[in-house]
Amino acid sequence: MEAQDLNKPGENDGLNSDKQAENTPASNTPENKVPTPADETTAEENQTIEPSSEEIVETPETEEKHTELEPVDHIMLTKEDLVKRLKYVLKDFPVENIKEEVEAIKSAFYKKHAAEVDDLKRKFIESGEKEEDFTAPVDTNEVDLKGYLKEFKERRAEFNKRLEEEKAANLQAKLDVIEGIKELINGKESLNETFQHFRELQEKWRNIGVIPQNRVHDLWETYNHTIESFYSYIKINKELRDLDLKKNMEAKVDLCEKAEKLLLEPTIVKAFKTLQKYHEQWREIGPVPREQKEELWARFKEATSSINKRHQEYFEGLKDQLQKNLEAKTELCEKAEVLSALELHSPKEWEAKSKELIELQTIWKTIGFAPKKDNNKIYERFRSACDTFFNNKRQFFKSYKSEQAHNLQLKTDLCVQAESMKESTDWKRTTDEYIKIQKKWKEIGPVPRKQSDAIWKRFRTACDAFFDHKNKFFNKKDESQDENLKLKLALIEEVKAFEPSDNAEENFQKLQAYQHRWNEIGHVPIKEKDRVNQEFRSHINHYFDNLNLNEFEKNVEKFRNKIESYKTEHANDKLTQERNKIINKLKQIENDITVWENNIGFFAKSKKSDALVRDFQHKIETGRRNIKLLNKKLDMLEDM
Repeated sequence: MEAQDLNKPGENDGLNSDKQAENTPASNTPENKVPTPADETTAEENQTIEPSSEEIVETPETEEKHTELEPVDHIMLTKEDLVKRLKYVLKDFPVENIKEEVEAIKSAFYKKHAAEVDDLKRKFIESGEKEEDFTAPVDTNEVDLKGYLKEFKERRAEFNKRLEEEKAANLQAKLDVIEGIKELINGKESLNETFQHFRELQEKWRNIGVIPQNRVHDLWETYNHTIESFYSYIKINKELRDLDLKKNMEAKVDLCEKAEKLLLEPTIVKAFKTLQKYHEQWREIGPVPREQKEELWARFKEATSSINKRHQEYFEGLKDQLQKNLEAKTELCEKAEVLSALELHSPKEWEAKSKELIELQTIWKTIGFAPKKDNNKIYERFRSACDTFFNNKRQFFKSYKSEQAHNLQLKTDLCVQAESMKESTDWKRTTDEYIKIQKKWKEIGPVPRKQSDAIWKRFRTACDAFFDHKNKFFNKKDESQDENLKLKLALIEEVKAFEPSDNAEENFQKLQAYQHRWNEIGHVPIKEKDRVNQEFRSHINHYFDNLNLNEFEKNVEKFRNKIESYKTEHANDKLTQERNKIINKLKQIENDITVWENNIGFFAKSKKSDALVRDFQHKIETGRRNIKLLNKKLDMLEDM
């Protein structure tokens, strides 16, 4: 990742949907209610207790739960996962609810796509090609994405078309109801039949869906006027009116019971929205007997107040959690900014700090939304810090790789030089030249890891070819090997008879002199070589162990004594094996030190872990001493 937002808001449908808006008069004044006989209703009875503006504001988190679409951090998804996500929402969610999700997926996809194309273009230009010749490759993920976007657009258009057709049909149906009421006014049916037809038309009116918004107000005005004319014309008799009032009372009692049951609904937002529907139904129901009117209204109002209070408390608690999330994310931003400001000088340091930053990104994913007004800002801050860190890392490795490439060229030149001399028979001069280029080799810095072994093998092969050629030449002169054996046996006896003095430095110089004399003596017969070498090394090492030298010096001298014995026929294989063994051990110790240092970081803040920390520190110090010794041994092998 480079920085990515894990808390992008979801779609905001709001509590007041189109359907609600289109089926409610322009205001809740008595003029916009269904008129009833003047002695049987009041404006108060047909009004909803409206929640405050704070109560009806939903946060993105609430709406995600409402739509049951799991929120994701689109920036953290791969392009393939974004395409799968789009396919999933198209399949499992209504097209009218996923517009913002689709836009978020599309935006995240093309950010990644553009970044990949820019990177390919940059590499294309860096390779020496012209910018105008660059053509981005076909991206199958983009092809799939465009297909799903086209499907979404078509389905959305089809949905909107159906919705408009439905609204137009609903408008006509409501106009037909008004005409039906007008016909009742001029009809010749009995009062009972007329009133029954009137109630059927009212029920039909309530069941008709949404209509075009621009016709809502005028239609309600016409409907109310027609109802008023109907009541004035038929002058309902007392018996039928009482029956109507009783039915209305039963309907409102049922709404009270339903509203009271909502207090047990675990999903607070669902309870609140359902209550809004009950208020719409309450307004549609006609008057009730005067003696029950206030009691029923008070009961319904009490349930409404309780639900509104729960709704208010829910969002207050949600605000507290959002603020805590903001504080946690701010702390992560500060840590990321510290990392982005560091000046690092080695690949090892960059990799260690990269792991720390990736760990911060992992923690970020576990934290929920921040407040809506801060959510995007805090994400941009975190992303900016992450981008700065990884941009700095890219710049470092770009420079580092350039230096390694230069070193590779220098070592390649030395390989060419070594290969040109391998057939030479000017033994002394050529040997000196090989020693010089081997010294230069050691002074050149690292090369790219994937070429490291290959270039070393090439150089080693060229050097070995010359020295094998030289050894074969001198091995032919074996008439002196028996004499050399006598000289080495005599030297062994001299070493065995050596009596160290009290002067450690003097003893050290004499032992080194024995080693130099041993190395100056030529080859011995092959069948005696290992025996005399082992015997000499055994006696020399025994004396070194008894010298007043530190462990580092003892180890160095023992190793020198060991590899000096390789200066015989077929020694190159042994030297190579020794070198590989040391390099592997170096890598292992370096890895161990990294693990120990990480462990110290984990335990450093705990007072109870002081003993563990001291143990790890001791291991790290010992490891570093071993690294120093191994590097010294490598230098000695290079000198060979």
